[in-house]
Amino acid sequence: MVPQEKLAAESDTLEKNTQAEALLPYLPEVEEIGPNPSVPEALLKERFAKLEKEIPLRYHKSSHEFVEYFIYKKAEFTQTMMERMPLYFPLFEKALQKHGLPTELKYLSMIESGLNPTIISHARAGGLWQFMPATGREFGLYQDKYIDERFEPAKATEAACQYLAQLYRIFGDWELALASYNTGPGNVKRAMRRSRGTTFWTIYNVLPKETRSYVPQYVAMNYMMNFGYDHGIYPRNTEFQIPNDTIHINGYIDLAAFCQQSSINFEDLKKLNPQITKTILPDQTRDFVLKVPSVQYTYFVSNRNTIMDSCTRRFTAAGLLIAKVDSTKVDSLGANPSFPYALASNSTSSDDEEEDEMEEAPVSSNKTKKSSHTVRRGENLGAIARKYHVSVAELRRWNHIRRNDIRRGQRLAIYKEVKVAAPAKTTTRVALASYRAEEQPARKDRHIRKRYHTVQKGDTLWIISQRYGLEIGQLKKRNRIRGNSIKPGQKLIISS
Repeated sequence: MVPQEKLAAESDTLEKNTQAEALLPYLPEVEEIGPNPSVPEALLKERFAKLEKEIPLRYHKSSHEFVEYFIYKKAEFTQTMMERMPLYFPLFEKALQKHGLPTELKYLSMIESGLNPTIISHARAGGLWQFMPATGREFGLYQDKYIDERFEPAKATEAACQYLAQLYRIFGDWELALASYNTGPGNVKRAMRRSRGTTFWTIYNVLPKETRSYVPQYVAMNYMMNFGYDHGIYPRNTEFQIPNDTIHINGYIDLAAFCQQSSINFEDLKKLNPQITKTILPDQTRDFVLKVPSVQYTYFVSNRNTIMDSCTRRFTAAGLLIAKVDSTKVDSLGANPSFPYALASNSTSSDDEEEDEMEEAPVSSNKTKKSSHTVRRGENLGAIARKYHVSVAELRRWNHIRRNDIRRGQRLAIYKEVKVAAPAKTTTRVALASYRAEEQPARKDRHIRKRYHTVQKGDTLWIISQRYGLEIGQLKKRNRIRGNSIKPGQKLIISS
């Protein structure tokens, strides 16, 4: 059922399922049209001609059968496709235009997946464009236990555009390219040799049955999305993209707890991030862009420390940076680009936290420095690991590499610890403030009783400030705290 073909002189082995699960059950139900079809042949020929752009929409008995099939037997499916068009078509059209491909290719995803971004076929093909695991990796779609980028609409669409462009370069014919997307270019070339045909319709009879139906289904779906209203099919509950902002995650996060604390509907989070396959992201997560509904984003920003304390492993590997949608800024807040979750165990420290770390060390401290390496022809993980004096296991973990597969041009992240000289002071600012407050009070304050708070596990500056009715700035100033780091057992001056 699932061919593994070589794209001659174009690529290594590529896999593709022969038919998307979304339409597999439908094929046996298609009936041949009789002498008096419900939709006149002349009408279809006229409308196909009007719709035709770059990709030929030839009238054929099979395409006629599928038009009537989508009108009468699968009207509900057709209606669902109309309802999901606004959700995905703007994305498809933008990507297709970027690659110089016909925009009418957007209808192909309806045949592949029924516009369901998380569907998986029996052959393990997944996503809107139904990539097999190996094919997805070939086109840069990352996959592991927690993340499967075949389900991420934008990245999967980008990969589909690259694959379709590659197939068109091979055949120079869009109908053959579509057939190849379904069954693999090797099967199409074999059919061309056997039949001595050079077009889809001249090799039609020697193609696999599923592929013979594939192009007519595409033609019929193109027709239904443009003329479905004329046959009494209308969208009822049209779907649109949920307005969203983004959060950059570094480290472990429990997404269910995050949603609960942020008042975010977990189903909305799943719709915005279909590539997440679990309810958590693991400790080794780096720079993952998590989309959150814009409606709850302001609440999250106002309560971010409390929320993140409840769903991350703060002292092991939790990390967070905030950014607006389509923005390269690290923090959309502007005023405070660094806060507690910006530091991950294997990533470069933020400025404030870096300074605190250096002050806490009596002589020197280790700072993690990130660099990158671009893979060259003939290089392997072993050679790269030796070059940077790291282990292969570390390279694989930092870059989410399974097995030892790397490709030329790939950029690998490298993390190395470097010694940072400490300031001449031998005590931390926090410790010094505590010492001054407890052991060496100024004479003028000798008769004034100071009020303290001992930091408990789970406390944050925000929680403490709310408890005592203070501003965070006041609390930090009184205790000479830079950054936002506090530790259990630490005593903080509340009033003096």
